[in-house]
Amino acid sequence: MTSGASATFASARDARPSPLASAIFRVDGVASVFFGSDFITVTKAEAAAWDAVKPGVFEAIMEHYASGAPAVDPNAAAAAHPSDTAPADDDTDTVAMIKELIETRIRPAVQEDGGDIDYVSFDEADGTVVVRMRGACAGCPSSAITLKSGIENMLAHYVPEVRRVVEAEPDAAQNAGDAAFSKLEKHLSN
Repeated sequence: MTSGASATFASARDARPSPLASAIFRVDGVASVFFGSDFITVTKAEAAAWDAVKPGVFEAIMEHYASGAPAVDPNAAAAAHPSDTAPADDDTDTVAMIKELIETRIRPAVQEDGGDIDYVSFDEADGTVVVRMRGACAGCPSSAITLKSGIENMLAHYVPEVRRVVEAEPDAAQNAGDAAFSKLEKHLSN
């Protein structure tokens, strides 16, 4: 991935724009795949054992890189998630400072754990920053602690207008699409 870009694949269907993610999803027990700018995070299904999943994932990655194919099809730009912390013309000074802290201090720490963080919004009225955790950090039990103890404390320390940090709700359209696809898969398997 290019610097600052990432991609999340929550299912084999989502992975279609990525030859690498598609290959990884062919391994039994893979639940999700996340590409950072210089790392891959694979989440296994709860019932799967890492001893069974790891060799297949390693093989898929090695075969992919030996092929010379891109990780994500360049024609499928929608799969890649550009950095969300680039300054925008309409950003207030507070939002610009929040974005800068996320990009320079928070994101590198979260990426060390195989995840990523996206800036979503800031409500100036109540001081709430909304972020989205991705990769290994999405749904991780420790992410709530990271959110409050790490991210909230750092932002509030440097940006006094920040009073709390919350995680964004999952994308309703994505959840509806996943539910419809699951129903279709059940129907076809019967």
